[in-house]
Amino acid sequence: MEKEKVITATSGYLSLIVFLLFLCLGIYGLLAFNQFVVGIIVSLLFLVCAIVTAIGLMVINPNESAVLILFGEYKGTVKENGFFWVNPFYVKKKISLRACNLNREPIKVNDKLGNPIMIGCVLVWKVKNTFKAAFEVDDYTHFVDIQSESATRKLAGHYAYDNFDDEQKEVTLRAGGEEVHQALERELSERLSMAGIEVMEARISYLAYASEIAGAMLRRQQATAVVAARTKIVEGAVSMVELALNSLSKKNIIELDNDKKATMISNLMVVLCSDKDTTPVVNTGTLYQ
Repeated sequence: MEKEKVITATSGYLSLIVFLLFLCLGIYGLLAFNQFVVGIIVSLLFLVCAIVTAIGLMVINPNESAVLILFGEYKGTVKENGFFWVNPFYVKKKISLRACNLNREPIKVNDKLGNPIMIGCVLVWKVKNTFKAAFEVDDYTHFVDIQSESATRKLAGHYAYDNFDDEQKEVTLRAGGEEVHQALERELSERLSMAGIEVMEARISYLAYASEIAGAMLRRQQATAVVAARTKIVEGAVSMVELALNSLSKKNIIELDNDKKATMISNLMVVLCSDKDTTPVVNTGTLYQ
């Protein structure tokens, strides 16, 4: 496989002077010797030389390059910015070396668990190898667009959208963070390397459940959150009841038999675990009434 070859072109200012000289001589010859066939032919030759010289002139802007091709043969790439002159028979293919952004619209895919989700990505890339970008693929910008979609689909198939089990430690798309982004960057770098594209950054820009299951998944998330909250409340209530019983026993404030302890534990658990404020009923009689 042929590699990129960076070359230095001739300054275009001297060639510009030659072009103006040929142009002036051609115009002068047509005006001065328009009655002589030889004079007209010589003037036309000067004009042809001027046109050929002008064809070889080119401007390379900052962070831009020109791939030079001569009769189907790659001759090199000019990356230095400025005003240059090259062989007029060269085909000059301009390729930008600037960083480009690609913000893909969200697409519907299935995650690792088979749930339909909407996912979009943003990609920052630039051309690193002009030879590959020009000759290894037909249209490198379209190639980046298609491969970014393919890489996003593959990434979504390797991870679940979210975990609903707190004990599950598997990386997910929603909570994976840098690990998921790095996996996307690696996948894109492998796919785009054949086109000479360098992936500077790749991030998930949009992530949501598909509309047909969004409502059900929202209720599932809410139920999971409620169960997790209740679990914490019960754990805290049990600790508080245990602390209260130990304090009463240690300070000898009151002697409680098993029935009284069960009643006290039941009342405390109701008060502590209730999702609404409890309204106690004050017993003004004995404990047994």
